Amino acid sequence: MGQLELAGVRKSFGTVEVIKGVSLDVAHGEFVVFVGPSGCGKSTLLRMIAGLEEITDGEVRIDGSRVNDLPPVKRGISMVFQSYALYPHMNVYENIAFPLRVEKMDNKTVEEKVHRASKILHLDERLKHKPGQLSGGQRQRVAIGRAIVREPSVFLFDEPLSNLDAALRAEMRVELSKLHSALDATMIYVTHDQVEAMTMADRIVVLDGGQIAQVGTPLELYHKPSNIFVAGFIGNPKMNFIKVKCTASSDAGVTVELPNGAQMTVPVDARAGIEGQALTLGIRPEHVKFGEGDARLQAVPSVIERLGIHTVVYTQIDESEGTFTALLEGSAPAKAGQAIDIGLNAGDCHLFDESGVAFERHIPLTEIDPSLLTAAS
Repeated sequence: MGQLELAGVRKSFGTVEVIKGVSLDVAHGEFVVFVGPSGCGKSTLLRMIAGLEEITDGEVRIDGSRVNDLPPVKRGISMVFQSYALYPHMNVYENIAFPLRVEKMDNKTVEEKVHRASKILHLDERLKHKPGQLSGGQRQRVAIGRAIVREPSVFLFDEPLSNLDAALRAEMRVELSKLHSALDATMIYVTHDQVEAMTMADRIVVLDGGQIAQVGTPLELYHKPSNIFVAGFIGNPKMNFIKVKCTASSDAGVTVELPNGAQMTVPVDARAGIEGQALTLGIRPEHVKFGEGDARLQAVPSVIERLGIHTVVYTQIDESEGTFTALLEGSAPAKAGQAIDIGLNAGDCHLFDESGVAFERHIPLTEIDPSLLTAAS
């Protein structure tokens, strides 16, 4: 089994509290990714689970047992670090076997476990090689192999791909997803890269300032962010935000006035007494239309990037707002310095109140499988 439970976990360094009461249940076999900006506490939280950081308050339970006071070696976990931490004088076989040697396992058992791990990781032909003779991806696989042979209840990964180049990162993402399926193992993965989070996770835990901002499946966070922080963090390029004013609300949604005076009814759950309030409209760059939509805004592109399949347009809707990004089709006839009409469809928009909390969106179930929008229990 590989069940993990965090109950009101807190961590303070002196008077500074960096983890502020995190509670989370992870089921056996889940691939859960901790993601968030630098300094949000994701690596500290992982190290608390591993036993590398003391817990100020709360409990960590693995397979139902409280492990707060247990050393890392007795927690039933294996951790893969950002640095490979391989022994340069040992070959691949001995690097993978090292934790088994420490446990004084017999040679036959060591050989069986090492060869099983090397087969899974496609390292059979590299077992006699030293780390210096391996590529970055191969060294990372050796580090993962060293974790596999311990047969832990929970695998912990602390930004394991950050030292690899872009092409190798993409390859290793696929390999880690395959590994998760092959092992049927519980994995907790820390990254600042939301692409890694979206492509590998069963559930994503978005952290902000030492607290959980939202937990959900990748598509749940993409389509139904619970607040403006998650909306702006999940998605690449990031979501655009426009200051608007609520002019009316009904069962059909909330009607807002855009900076140019255009009005649009966003299909979200209405709230009493919001007429006249300042709200924030969110629209993802990939949902921006060229010259068509329920409402239009005129803008002058400052920078245009031609990527073949897409054209990325950077502009500004209002002088008081930040950069507005549109991800248009590759042949979109946009030119820097020439005004274009930007179209917004109401059904693609998100709406947030003054405190940044999202209004519940009306997403037709015919368009999105509801099971993909429901976090795993």
